[in-house]
Amino acid sequence: MLRYKADVRTLVYMVTTTGLLIAQWVVGYVHPVLFPLSLFMAVTVAVIAHNHNHLPVWKSRSLNHLTDYWLTLFYGFPAFAWKPTHNMNHHVLNNREGDYTITWRVTEGNHFFSLMSYPSISSFFQQTPIKGYLQHLRKKDKRSFWLAIGQYVALAAFVGVALVIDWKKAVFFIIIPQQFALFAILLFNYVQHVHANEESEWNHSRNFVGPALNALLFNNGFHTVHHERAGTHWSLTPQEHAKIDHLIDDSLKERSFWWYMIRTYILSPFIPKFRTKSMRIERIRQEEEAKRKKAAEAGSQAVEHAKVFSLGDSRIEEEVAE
Repeated sequence: MLRYKADVRTLVYMVTTTGLLIAQWVVGYVHPVLFPLSLFMAVTVAVIAHNHNHLPVWKSRSLNHLTDYWLTLFYGFPAFAWKPTHNMNHHVLNNREGDYTITWRVTEGNHFFSLMSYPSISSFFQQTPIKGYLQHLRKKDKRSFWLAIGQYVALAAFVGVALVIDWKKAVFFIIIPQQFALFAILLFNYVQHVHANEESEWNHSRNFVGPALNALLFNNGFHTVHHERAGTHWSLTPQEHAKIDHLIDDSLKERSFWWYMIRTYILSPFIPKFRTKSMRIERIRQEEEAKRKKAAEAGSQAVEHAKVFSLGDSRIEEEVAE
């Protein structure tokens, strides 16, 4: 019933995530092993939600809807929201003006404070397309509208009942992992696009190509090829990335996610060479320089034309005088 056999791994992750919640609830306290593992699995839920949004796991529509609800409960936000914010907006504009998830809305800088503030700012602005999408569904597609509303209801009921049963367990074992997942996926979007060149065909995204991260997170580090071929299944992205790897600037291919994070957001204030350079700002500078050069050339041509006309006027005056 799976579209791709590789999604057996997806199912294993889903079962593990569910099992961790049950185990922690039974244990009853923040276990030094189970709790950190649950946070990691929460991040994988966010990645699965992203993948399932682009290419549903199942051949069956009903099973895909059920998966949407499972993702909603463990991701902490209705799964349908990926469509208006991600598919219909981010993938169309790709960090350009009008993208609700743009990385340069508040600052062009790439530093610790921009990194930490981005998820909250981005999630705030993403509510606009979600609201518009729901209004559209209400008018045009009642079935999808009620499925989307059902995800809100299921999420509220899940968290609400858990809080009533044991609010401490609900906070630590459900709400904190959900918020961690939401924060992490937005942070990923930031580091994959900040200081890239949104107008470039191949340099619009940063790629994390190390084997460890991609093995754990469904090859989510290969971001350029994902934007170019969003319908490609996650298991095939390494091969597809290899086809375009030579077209991507080396500065946008990072071997280690964690080394990038440490040097960019912790060490760079003290070691300038670790600071990233904005391809976007450089592109704008080059465009402005080209405009000035063109204007200067146009001005020079105008002066030459004026000299020619002036010379012509002088000759006419001489002929009239004669």
